Amino acid sequence: MSTLRVFFTRKKNSPPTFDLQFDGNHWGTVETSSEDIVFYEAVYVAKGSETSVCVAQTAPNQFPFISALQVRSLGSNMYSHVDAQFALFLKARVAYGANTTIRAPDDVYDRMWVPAAIGNGLNKVTSDALFIDVNVADDPPQAAVQNAITTSSTSEYIILGTKFLPTEGVSVYINLYFSEVSQLDSSQNRSFLLYIDNKPQSATIVPPYGSVSEFYISNMTASSNTSLSLVATNDSTLPPLINAMEVFLISDPLTDGTNSNDVEGLALLQTQFSVLQEWSGDPCLPASFTWDWVNCSTDATPRVTALYLNGFDISGPLPDFSSMDALQIIDLHNNSISGPIPDFLGKFPNLEQLNLADNGFSGTVPASLSQNKNLKLDVSGNPELCVSGNSCQTTTDGTSSVTGGRTTKKKNKLPVVLGSSIPSFVVFCSIVGAAAAWHHRRKTAAVASVSAGQAGGASKPNGTPHGGKTATQMVGKMVKAVINEIKDDTEEQITSEINNQIDEIAQNNAQQQDGNNA
Repeated sequence: MSTLRVFFTRKKNSPPTFDLQFDGNHWGTVETSSEDIVFYEAVYVAKGSETSVCVAQTAPNQFPFISALQVRSLGSNMYSHVDAQFALFLKARVAYGANTTIRAPDDVYDRMWVPAAIGNGLNKVTSDALFIDVNVADDPPQAAVQNAITTSSTSEYIILGTKFLPTEGVSVYINLYFSEVSQLDSSQNRSFLLYIDNKPQSATIVPPYGSVSEFYISNMTASSNTSLSLVATNDSTLPPLINAMEVFLISDPLTDGTNSNDVEGLALLQTQFSVLQEWSGDPCLPASFTWDWVNCSTDATPRVTALYLNGFDISGPLPDFSSMDALQIIDLHNNSISGPIPDFLGKFPNLEQLNLADNGFSGTVPASLSQNKNLKLDVSGNPELCVSGNSCQTTTDGTSSVTGGRTTKKKNKLPVVLGSSIPSFVVFCSIVGAAAAWHHRRKTAAVASVSAGQAGGASKPNGTPHGGKTATQMVGKMVKAVINEIKDDTEEQITSEINNQIDEIAQNNAQQQDGNNA
């Protein structure tokens, strides 16, 4: 990486400390240095085709950053002595006797093997084997086992430092690598034991020449006070030696991450709305670092239960995120979301609140939302949306238009007349119309009964009695007469009210004029 990616808005006073996470799991606490390179390594079995790494701020004015990120694939059998439900966090990888750090191309997996400081009484030795077979489980590079350290006599032992471990006991995984540095004759023998806290913990170790033996310790509790030592056996003619060592912390059980259905839905939202793409990693885990605009359950596999996207300045239509079927709250108000309200919003089985206010939605509210009595729904502030109380008209192109939503107030000299007379006319007309229709149905039924009794002639199978007018025509005239009468009465009422208001205005003006004259 040629650039340094850092997130801060003002100068920092000291090297920052922050948390490191991967796939929603806590990795460690990074303590940076102004002088040394600090690196962290995790070994684990990926649960998918993607992985995420996050740096998380844990203290004010401590701004996390990352200089480089490297991902390497390992052999399927490597580090398999620990269950795949756990990760290994590197604490030390040492190549004893090496002069420089060893990595690719010497290590095909690009692991970093660091030279170890050699204490008093220890000697560096180099193998005289032309080739060293490193075909063991964790496949160390030949360069890492070409050298070794040993003591001067069998009465001395090698102490392996553990000061890099925490002061409190933690679960560790340790690999020790051994390779004989010279071809021994029949009178020579190198054998030793591993002691932990002054107690033997291994069978007899005899390093092979031209190849490597690996000894591992799994699921052991150790701390910075734990003592690891290599002690020669009583029959050994040569002192103990060691070529390389790896020490890992064993993580807590790895989480499976947020439910895949929720991850899928969030990915669709991020694809549709670019402003959301600055959030990455697991949306719910670790629990103290959930994304700002989601709420999550506390299940072992968390579910996203709420979306809070109010005021995010998102625009355009909504993508179908119906896979997020644990949602209880969806808050999308104060944005510029457009188009019809999607039907899928009415299919969330646990949805309790849906806020779509102050957007650009159009069309009608789906019945699955408007008729859901268990849902708190807010669709206010969408001027093109047809809601209850408005008149929705369907245009020829299949879209809906809205009338009665937002009306422009007009100046009117007769607010009382238009506000009271016209509604009462509509109500009255509706009542009379219903009465006329009822009368029409009764009259039609009676006439039909008489007509059936008086039908006759091949030319008149359903003839009109006495050759008179049909009942429908008669009722039509009756209804027309009633409506005309109502119309005349209404016009008379309106005219009377207008005249009354004009007289009242004239009187008020006269009184005001008299007052001015006085």
